Amino acid sequence: MLWEMKIERIFKKTGKFIVLFIFSVFTIFPFIWMLLSALKTKAEIMDVGAFFPKEYQWQNFVDVVFHSPLLKYVGNSLFISVVTLVLQIVTGAMIAYAIVFMAFKGRNALFAVIMGTYMLPTAATYIPSYIILANWNLLNTFTGLIISNCISIFGIFLLRQAFMQVPKGLIEAARIDGANHWTILWKVVCPMTKSSFITMGLMNFITCYNSYMWPSLITDSDEKMMVSQGLRKFFIEGGSYGTEWPKVMAGSALIVLPLLILFAFTQKWFISGIGGDTGMKG
Repeated sequence: MLWEMKIERIFKKTGKFIVLFIFSVFTIFPFIWMLLSALKTKAEIMDVGAFFPKEYQWQNFVDVVFHSPLLKYVGNSLFISVVTLVLQIVTGAMIAYAIVFMAFKGRNALFAVIMGTYMLPTAATYIPSYIILANWNLLNTFTGLIISNCISIFGIFLLRQAFMQVPKGLIEAARIDGANHWTILWKVVCPMTKSSFITMGLMNFITCYNSYMWPSLITDSDEKMMVSQGLRKFFIEGGSYGTEWPKVMAGSALIVLPLLILFAFTQKWFISGIGGDTGMKG
């Protein structure tokens, strides 16, 4: 009987491994294909029967890095995404803290209104947002890109759910000790909900970094372009390289690299935040 149970466990583990392996292959295949395509010639990319390049064309990466403005666009996207994310974390944490820990009339109504705005199609906000930025002379500026995304409704919701798991007794104890709201938020609540902050940060950073439609509407200067705009203009739409698909793939690989590095360092907390773990032990 014991031997049969061991065999059954082995079969279950083997089955799980095979399923996970298959899904992993399908998940990573597009990235592998992109890297291999970046190392091919244009003729090899058009040849569907050539999966591996006959000779690795490392010059494609050299051309993209040193003879194109791609790195400038990556820098623009990183700068805008980091500053925007910092503002989203501060504003989201303050609003979530007020809704959860501060008693005032209309608190639930305020949260309902905030979540109601999340149901609006993003495109519906483009015209009023554009008019506001135009009146403030913030079109085609980094400032306009940043302040137009400085509040994240998703972040407010995620942090509110995490803050609700913090014991109210700890907050009361901190108040008795003389801590103000600012101190309680960043010295008590934030450390206990760290995984949720990291989850929010990672998801919002990726969203901002990959943003295309809104930046394309309010910026038209090459100096202010983000990676998605730059990749389309200079590598696809008859720009510097036109239809040189190996260089397009090389540029795409370089664009994805910062996101892969970021996820590699934050995946532990990201998974914990998705699972609702606030870092507290019961």
